[in-house]
Amino acid sequence: MKAAVILISEAGYETAQSIHKEYKFPVYSLHKEQKTIYINNIDELLKVEFHHFEAFIFIGAMGICVRSIASYIEDKHTDPAILCIDCNGQSVISVLSGHIGGANELAKQVAATIGATPVITTQSDKLGLWALDTLAKRFNWYVNKQQMNKEISLFTSGKSTALLLSIRDKGTEWMEANHPANVKVFYHYEDIQQNDYSLLLIVSPFTPRNIHIPYLIYAPKCLHIGIGLAHQAEPVEEILKEMESTLNEHGISKDTILDFSTINEKKDEPAVKRLQQTYPILFYAAKELKEVNVPNPSSTVKKYMNTYSVSEASAILSADNKKLIINKTKGKKWTLAASIDYKFLRQGHIEIIGAGPGDPDLISVRGRKMLEKADLILYAGSLVPRELTECAKLGATVKSSASLDLEEQIDLMKKFYDKGKLVVRLHTGDPCLYGAIQEQMNFFDKYHMNYHITPGISAFQAAAAELRSQFTIPRKVQTIILTRGEGRTLMPEKEKLHLLARSQSTMCIYLSADIVEKVQAELLQEYPETTPVAACYRLTWKEQRIYRGQLKDLNHLLRDNNLTLDTLIVVGDAIDNRQGLSELYSSHFTHLFRKAKE
Repeated sequence: MKAAVILISEAGYETAQSIHKEYKFPVYSLHKEQKTIYINNIDELLKVEFHHFEAFIFIGAMGICVRSIASYIEDKHTDPAILCIDCNGQSVISVLSGHIGGANELAKQVAATIGATPVITTQSDKLGLWALDTLAKRFNWYVNKQQMNKEISLFTSGKSTALLLSIRDKGTEWMEANHPANVKVFYHYEDIQQNDYSLLLIVSPFTPRNIHIPYLIYAPKCLHIGIGLAHQAEPVEEILKEMESTLNEHGISKDTILDFSTINEKKDEPAVKRLQQTYPILFYAAKELKEVNVPNPSSTVKKYMNTYSVSEASAILSADNKKLIINKTKGKKWTLAASIDYKFLRQGHIEIIGAGPGDPDLISVRGRKMLEKADLILYAGSLVPRELTECAKLGATVKSSASLDLEEQIDLMKKFYDKGKLVVRLHTGDPCLYGAIQEQMNFFDKYHMNYHITPGISAFQAAAAELRSQFTIPRKVQTIILTRGEGRTLMPEKEKLHLLARSQSTMCIYLSADIVEKVQAELLQEYPETTPVAACYRLTWKEQRIYRGQLKDLNHLLRDNNLTLDTLIVVGDAIDNRQGLSELYSSHFTHLFRKAKE
């Protein structure tokens, strides 16, 4: 944000400098102070700069602030954000352009920087409601109207509101998770009884027909438009107007279009050149297009273009979505088809989540949120504490995968996925480490199922924390090896333990408690027998146990304490090491701290 500080009161100098150091905002002052820009009066500054800056932060009396800006205020959509901070730096007040101008958010940020209290009086903020006039900007949506005072009034007064979500993105996920009590969420327009509601909010690229209550439409850019054109089709403006009219007939605004696409041979068409001034244009070879199955193949198009489709096939390829929302529509010299980008489809979704090492508090914030809204939680049996699933929403299915083979797990997930439900597959630690997710992902990829992976804290990270050890020590150990011993699962020849041990790195060995004798023998080929080791059983679980010793005693350490497969073995001089001093803190770098202090 391009902002400026206006220092009214000399007493606020330190506050102004704190803001300048953090944000690099220039400081204009009525007093000749160091590191400030001197001005004779505030009016001279605002007369020139009022609309050149996105925000002004006044430090001094509120009355002076208000009188200074009064004659320059025009419109909340164009006025800059105005803050006022008292000379003691105790309160940061959002004065003007709270939502649209960003004053409310800036007030919170600046208050946190200087240790002050943000003062925000906007009704929606005070009541914990959404700011309807900033949702579009926040989530990169198009909104159907700028003047929405009526709708905002209905919403902030707590009137019953229906929320229709026909696509899925970060914005809709946030709305689902954070909707106020007066909002009911719907996914199909026909399910909404409009007489029961005072306001309708819609997040969709489409405008439904027959809306008879106040409404706002938030539309993401999510549509791919495929076009076909006659050779040197003219007049261009008429063709583009006809296309726009066709989109409007389907309830689609041009503001929802991500891109247009067509065949390579149309690169030099006048209409394409004109569209390129506004939209990205994607081009496809005929051999790519003819591989796409389309609803309306054309032998005529095949005769001239060597593919049965241009508009439908290019829309499908661009969207990576086989389903069209507008099948091929013909004009006099053009054809048009449209599809929603697959990332925005409100369809089934599978989230593979790393549960962390055991403690329910060590799951990621994203992982926790996904668990709270999942329709199915399939967790990895005894490896994941059931307490992690206690945040599941009412009505969710929560099931252990311990009694299910892979085929049964896949069938269960697909059953929910096909209904458009959210599935969480909960694995221990981080899924990338011995998580057994490869087979599942092969299936998801084969059937083009939508999935994502949320990483988790691994046992080796929990081990470092519980051992209070830094696993990398300057000039001594700079590598951590995560591996396992060779049991029933064979190791690649180049990854035998004794070969990895040659580096003398910090080694974290998973899934090897039952073959500890073999592990110890291999490690002793390279590590000294006095090398520190730690046996970490059920890290961060209630029954956690940790035993320290030396490599020569590793076998007895595990056997004498009856440690099982749930044990991570850590080997290396980094354990409990306090001798390696980072160069950053050595005497050679003390000048950095002297400079910073100055």
